[in-house]
Amino acid sequence: MMNTILPISIDDVHAAQRVMLQHISPAPLIRSYALEKELGLASSRRVWIKDYGWTPVGSFKLMGALNWMENHLHDLETRPVAAHSSGNFASGISFAGMRYGKRVIIVMPDSAPKIKFELTRSFGAEIRTYDIATDHLTGARDKMARDIAENENALQASPYDDPHVIAGNGVGGLEITQALTQDRRDVSHFICAVSGGGLMAGHAISIAARYPSARVIGVEPEGADDFRQSLIAKERVRLPKPTSICDGLLSYDVGVHNWPILRTLVQESVVVSDLQIQQAMSWLYHRHGLRAEPSGAITIAAALCNQVDLSGEGDVVLVLSGRNVDLDAFDSHLRQGGRN
Repeated sequence: MMNTILPISIDDVHAAQRVMLQHISPAPLIRSYALEKELGLASSRRVWIKDYGWTPVGSFKLMGALNWMENHLHDLETRPVAAHSSGNFASGISFAGMRYGKRVIIVMPDSAPKIKFELTRSFGAEIRTYDIATDHLTGARDKMARDIAENENALQASPYDDPHVIAGNGVGGLEITQALTQDRRDVSHFICAVSGGGLMAGHAISIAARYPSARVIGVEPEGADDFRQSLIAKERVRLPKPTSICDGLLSYDVGVHNWPILRTLVQESVVVSDLQIQQAMSWLYHRHGLRAEPSGAITIAAALCNQVDLSGEGDVVLVLSGRNVDLDAFDSHLRQGGRN
């Protein structure tokens, strides 16, 4: 490990876990016998999927949102919360606002899946939309969020670039290590999607604390691989216009707070195509009956397409980050991906 001072520690994750226990139950860690067979692993090794589709908002995002809200109550008082999101943090911070009795205003792309709009509104948030197709030119998303903060005295929450969000997300990784330690399992590979980096940064802290020899691997869409490029360049790289069917993985760059964690604890990041992601969505549906969104299925795609060298001893853990996809879009992805 590099001699780098990280913005959060495993103690921060343990503190965040105490917050989570007040609001939600752990997402299940599911053994995938089908993946073990598909990947041809030795009988002594197991494959585990941490499935955040089971949370109240259908993704991992509420963990960081709840921890952010808990740690900003003294700043909020009667002020509203403002945030931009492709949809999953929107419902996460909306859920947190409902739990803590705070008003939430969300800036979302007008093209976000309907289910993400519906979930966000169901917890009481107000939504304002922007055109994501031109955002790389106009910067409308960030400007709208700033304007809400300035003109309506709102406190702005980052969906990924905040130590409290990172620590909250890390609770999921802590749950993984606690469950596997109880079963006396070792971990050789941990595979997780990377966009802004909040999910991976939090999980990497937890995995490295318990399984320091585990290989931590990021996965990104081919058209949104800013983290992979950043690892190569050894500095944060910003993409002018990330593109993919993975609407939840289209951040322009990884967060400032996430970068030192990622460059220290993540060994590599691999890329997969949209078609490979659709094929993984089909595989998950037909093997496990799971309707995963593209951003959630991307780790499964990396495993199925042999993008990751899984040689060694120990178990493999993959994160399924969310399942919020509209039914018509899901059907279309299945047709594109074909039945496996």
